[in-house]
Amino acid sequence: MQSSLLSRSILLALSMVSAGGAIAADASTADTPDGGTHAAAPTQLDAMLVTGTRASNRTQFETLAPVDVFTKEDITSVDSTDLKDVLAQLVPSFVVQRLPMADGQVFVRPATLRGLSPDQTLVLVNGRRFHRSALLGNRGAQAADLAQIPTSAIKRIEVLRDGASAQYGSDAIAGVINIILEDSPGTEITAGYSQYAQGDGASRDFSARTGWALGDYGSLALFAESSNSDATSRTRQRPDAIAFQAAHPDLDVPNPVQRWGQPELESRRVGFNLKANASDTLEVYAFGLYSHSDGVSDFNWRNPDTTTGAYRTTSIFPGWDLRSIYPVGFSPQYGNVQNDLQLVGGLRGEITPKLRWDVSASYGRNAIDYSLDNAINASLGPDSPTSFDLGRLTQAEKNANVDFNYEWDVAALAKPVNVAFGAEFRQETYEVRAGDPASYAVGPGAAAGLEANANGAPGFSDTQAGKWDQRSHAAYVDMEVPLGERWSIGAAGRYEDFSSFGNTVDGKLSARFAITPDVALRGTFSTGFRAPTPAQLNTTSTTQGLDTRTLQIFTSGRLSPNDPLAQLLGAKPLTPEESRTASLGLTWRTDVGLSGSVDVYRIKLSDRFSQSASFAIPAGTPNPLGYTSVNYFTNDFDTTTSGVDVVGNYLRDLGAGRMTLTLAYNFNRTRVENGSTSVATNETQRVLFEDRLPEHKGSFTGTWDVGAWSLMARVRYYGAWTDSTGNATGDIYQRFGDMTFLDLAAGYRINEHHSLRVGVDNVFDRYPDEATFQASRGLIYSRNAPYDTDGANVYAQYRLTF
Repeated sequence: MQSSLLSRSILLALSMVSAGGAIAADASTADTPDGGTHAAAPTQLDAMLVTGTRASNRTQFETLAPVDVFTKEDITSVDSTDLKDVLAQLVPSFVVQRLPMADGQVFVRPATLRGLSPDQTLVLVNGRRFHRSALLGNRGAQAADLAQIPTSAIKRIEVLRDGASAQYGSDAIAGVINIILEDSPGTEITAGYSQYAQGDGASRDFSARTGWALGDYGSLALFAESSNSDATSRTRQRPDAIAFQAAHPDLDVPNPVQRWGQPELESRRVGFNLKANASDTLEVYAFGLYSHSDGVSDFNWRNPDTTTGAYRTTSIFPGWDLRSIYPVGFSPQYGNVQNDLQLVGGLRGEITPKLRWDVSASYGRNAIDYSLDNAINASLGPDSPTSFDLGRLTQAEKNANVDFNYEWDVAALAKPVNVAFGAEFRQETYEVRAGDPASYAVGPGAAAGLEANANGAPGFSDTQAGKWDQRSHAAYVDMEVPLGERWSIGAAGRYEDFSSFGNTVDGKLSARFAITPDVALRGTFSTGFRAPTPAQLNTTSTTQGLDTRTLQIFTSGRLSPNDPLAQLLGAKPLTPEESRTASLGLTWRTDVGLSGSVDVYRIKLSDRFSQSASFAIPAGTPNPLGYTSVNYFTNDFDTTTSGVDVVGNYLRDLGAGRMTLTLAYNFNRTRVENGSTSVATNETQRVLFEDRLPEHKGSFTGTWDVGAWSLMARVRYYGAWTDSTGNATGDIYQRFGDMTFLDLAAGYRINEHHSLRVGVDNVFDRYPDEATFQASRGLIYSRNAPYDTDGANVYAQYRLTF
């Protein structure tokens, strides 16, 4: 089955080569195997790259591994200020889940490349590592939060779809996303408004960018961006709320009692990008990004008739009844305030024209403050507040890099060998600040069965609070060797030593063979790793959920692998995840504006990181937080991921204008091997890792620029996928079929300074099948969907440039 799918995908891409058409633009020249030149139309593969290669003259077509390049025009064609949503529409193997009512993941949504863990993709800004989020997300992943980067500040995005740990270090297993910031002169101001067809989720967006050329000495660009989004709701009244209203006709029960949808969110982002020449051979550079966001999301409704852990009356608190505060129940309101900072500064220059150097230092910090309103710590009775400070999570990173690049002339070779080498020092620090004592207190009412902790999201306790760090030192060498006009080979190696667990050595081999000047084969083999973070090594957490069968709140504890109870249950020290990646690809370009690539890949991952199965608390073990079950982080299992990426571009003149067609398709399949997540021991984890994301994802985009008009149509396709309830016990599964969405947009350039753009995403207002197993909670569409489930979205945008 898999081989036939790959074959059909490759044939689909190759069939595009035979398509006819006019030459797209003025011809450029390209080297031929015999040293001559011939005319070739520019294609989208002719962009110069800095990702995946340290050579200074490499184009997208000439790379030894697949790299996608997205221009500013590509980025602005997507109506979102969230970079994750932009990449989800542009990159075929990039998937983002919306996750309403999922604690911190409502605001820091997990994003995956090639179906791997979110923290197995490395994020760079201007070629420098971007720090992680402070949130440990689903199954403990701790990844960089792309939403903190302002889209209006981006000049282009380069996505390396290949393992690159030997070149960049930890996390680059699935690939690398490199955000290149704008540095050009001029000013651009944009104002936009969007709203869903159902009348909610209005978003008001504003951005401004201005840049100056500093004479002949450099440039300075400044960015500012703001976004204010209203909440959405795709919710029905819960059946138990309907029953509660019928049983208490004298009360006015809200309809719905809880909201499933996007959170209310305000964001502000600013930044700068500076380059200045100190001399003919020395450049000073610096850039910085700062983001602040504030959001609120709903939690599950607490039914007064069935939530006995909160609504119980007891002689410990004579005369106190929670119904006097929340007579119709309550849905806690979960607040998230984030402050994110990235600062980078450096010097670069040349010792000789052949030997260049770059020294830089960076500091990144992400801090998240959590709060809970409209809640209670029932064990405190009348002394409990209804609003809680739950505490703060902080991730801080310091990096220092020194890099050299040498063009080594070898007598036997027509072109120089590019040799890059350097070293890196990194320090990661993770800190947990405790919340209000009332948010985690076990009050006197606990003895009578009243639930402890802030109901909905217990705060971080003083025993969970702490500060931990991890340091690493690394050295690397990266070579690219041109063996004549047809062959190029590459080799990279990296040694890295971590204070937490020791050292690792990784390598990469690459090769490219030009069959003709415009058709080439390429392939890579690499080893990689992802080091466990201080947060994953040391922290614990507590979460609450609602069982869809019993409608009872359950409390789960995730313990540190170093916790004595976790060790009693089988926990062992964490070790790095390790990978072996092999890829083989074909890339081409033509004189008629047609270009593209097909790349097949296989990624074998061992010692994958996850949460263990849940365990009941052993009899006689103290359980002051009232855990229903506990688990811990562990190197749990192995997987093999196989897939194919197909990308095709076709540019041609059409009438008085220019037409561009782009096909992007990904097939990706992951299978669990070995470990405790096998079918016999943990069916839930196996299903989630193998089937929670679509195996097929693609898009076909057409644009036509004619005169002052620009028209765009995009078809997005998502294959079938499987969801689960997430119950404390007895998960229920549901298979969702494939989905296709149509997006349309039109832009009009009024004059050289003013332009307008209007569009509709999901023109036909399509929704997936209803999530039948979650109907008891009032949810209509699965919260784990890999696409937006809020329906059609209409937007308008005005842009001023000068």
